Amino acid sequence: MINRTVLVGRLTRDPDLRYTNSGAAVATFTVAVNRQFTNSQGEREADFINCVIWRKAAENFSNFTHKGSLVGVDGRIQTRSYENQQGQRVYVTEVVVENFSLLESRSQSEQRQQQSGNAGFQNNAPQSSGNTNPFDAGQGNNSSSNQSAGSSSSANSNPNDPFADNGEQIDISDDDLPF
Repeated sequence: MINRTVLVGRLTRDPDLRYTNSGAAVATFTVAVNRQFTNSQGEREADFINCVIWRKAAENFSNFTHKGSLVGVDGRIQTRSYENQQGQRVYVTEVVVENFSLLESRSQSEQRQQQSGNAGFQNNAPQSSGNTNPFDAGQGNNSSSNQSAGSSSSANSNPNDPFADNGEQIDISDDDLPF
């Protein structure tokens, strides 16, 4: 039997981190996952999926995520039931998260938080300055402006880029190759 769930979406609120009587950390959160299709009005709907994560992973998840964070979770679906204070049986279906991935950089997350703090939470799409190069160091790696610069040696002058074309010849011997 296979019980495997993989979700990619945004957190609807900050994770709720608690500790059991025995000291085990447990965090609960909800992931909003867009559907692949649009409704009759042309709008994309979302499903809101309850998740739970345990132990050290719960503490890490709570420390590094917040409302609006884009995350990927991997786990299994679990159904449980309990009796509430009125004596009614309540059934809960949730994803027990075994692994997670943070799917946006800290700078993208902070930029989105600042924008949502100023303008409300109107746009859930990740805001990008168009720069996805981690070696760019904020210099704006726009290929059209690089081509108009005329010089290939000045196209990327970031000293942090190990693949920058600084005009020097690269000396590689057969012994350096892994094959």
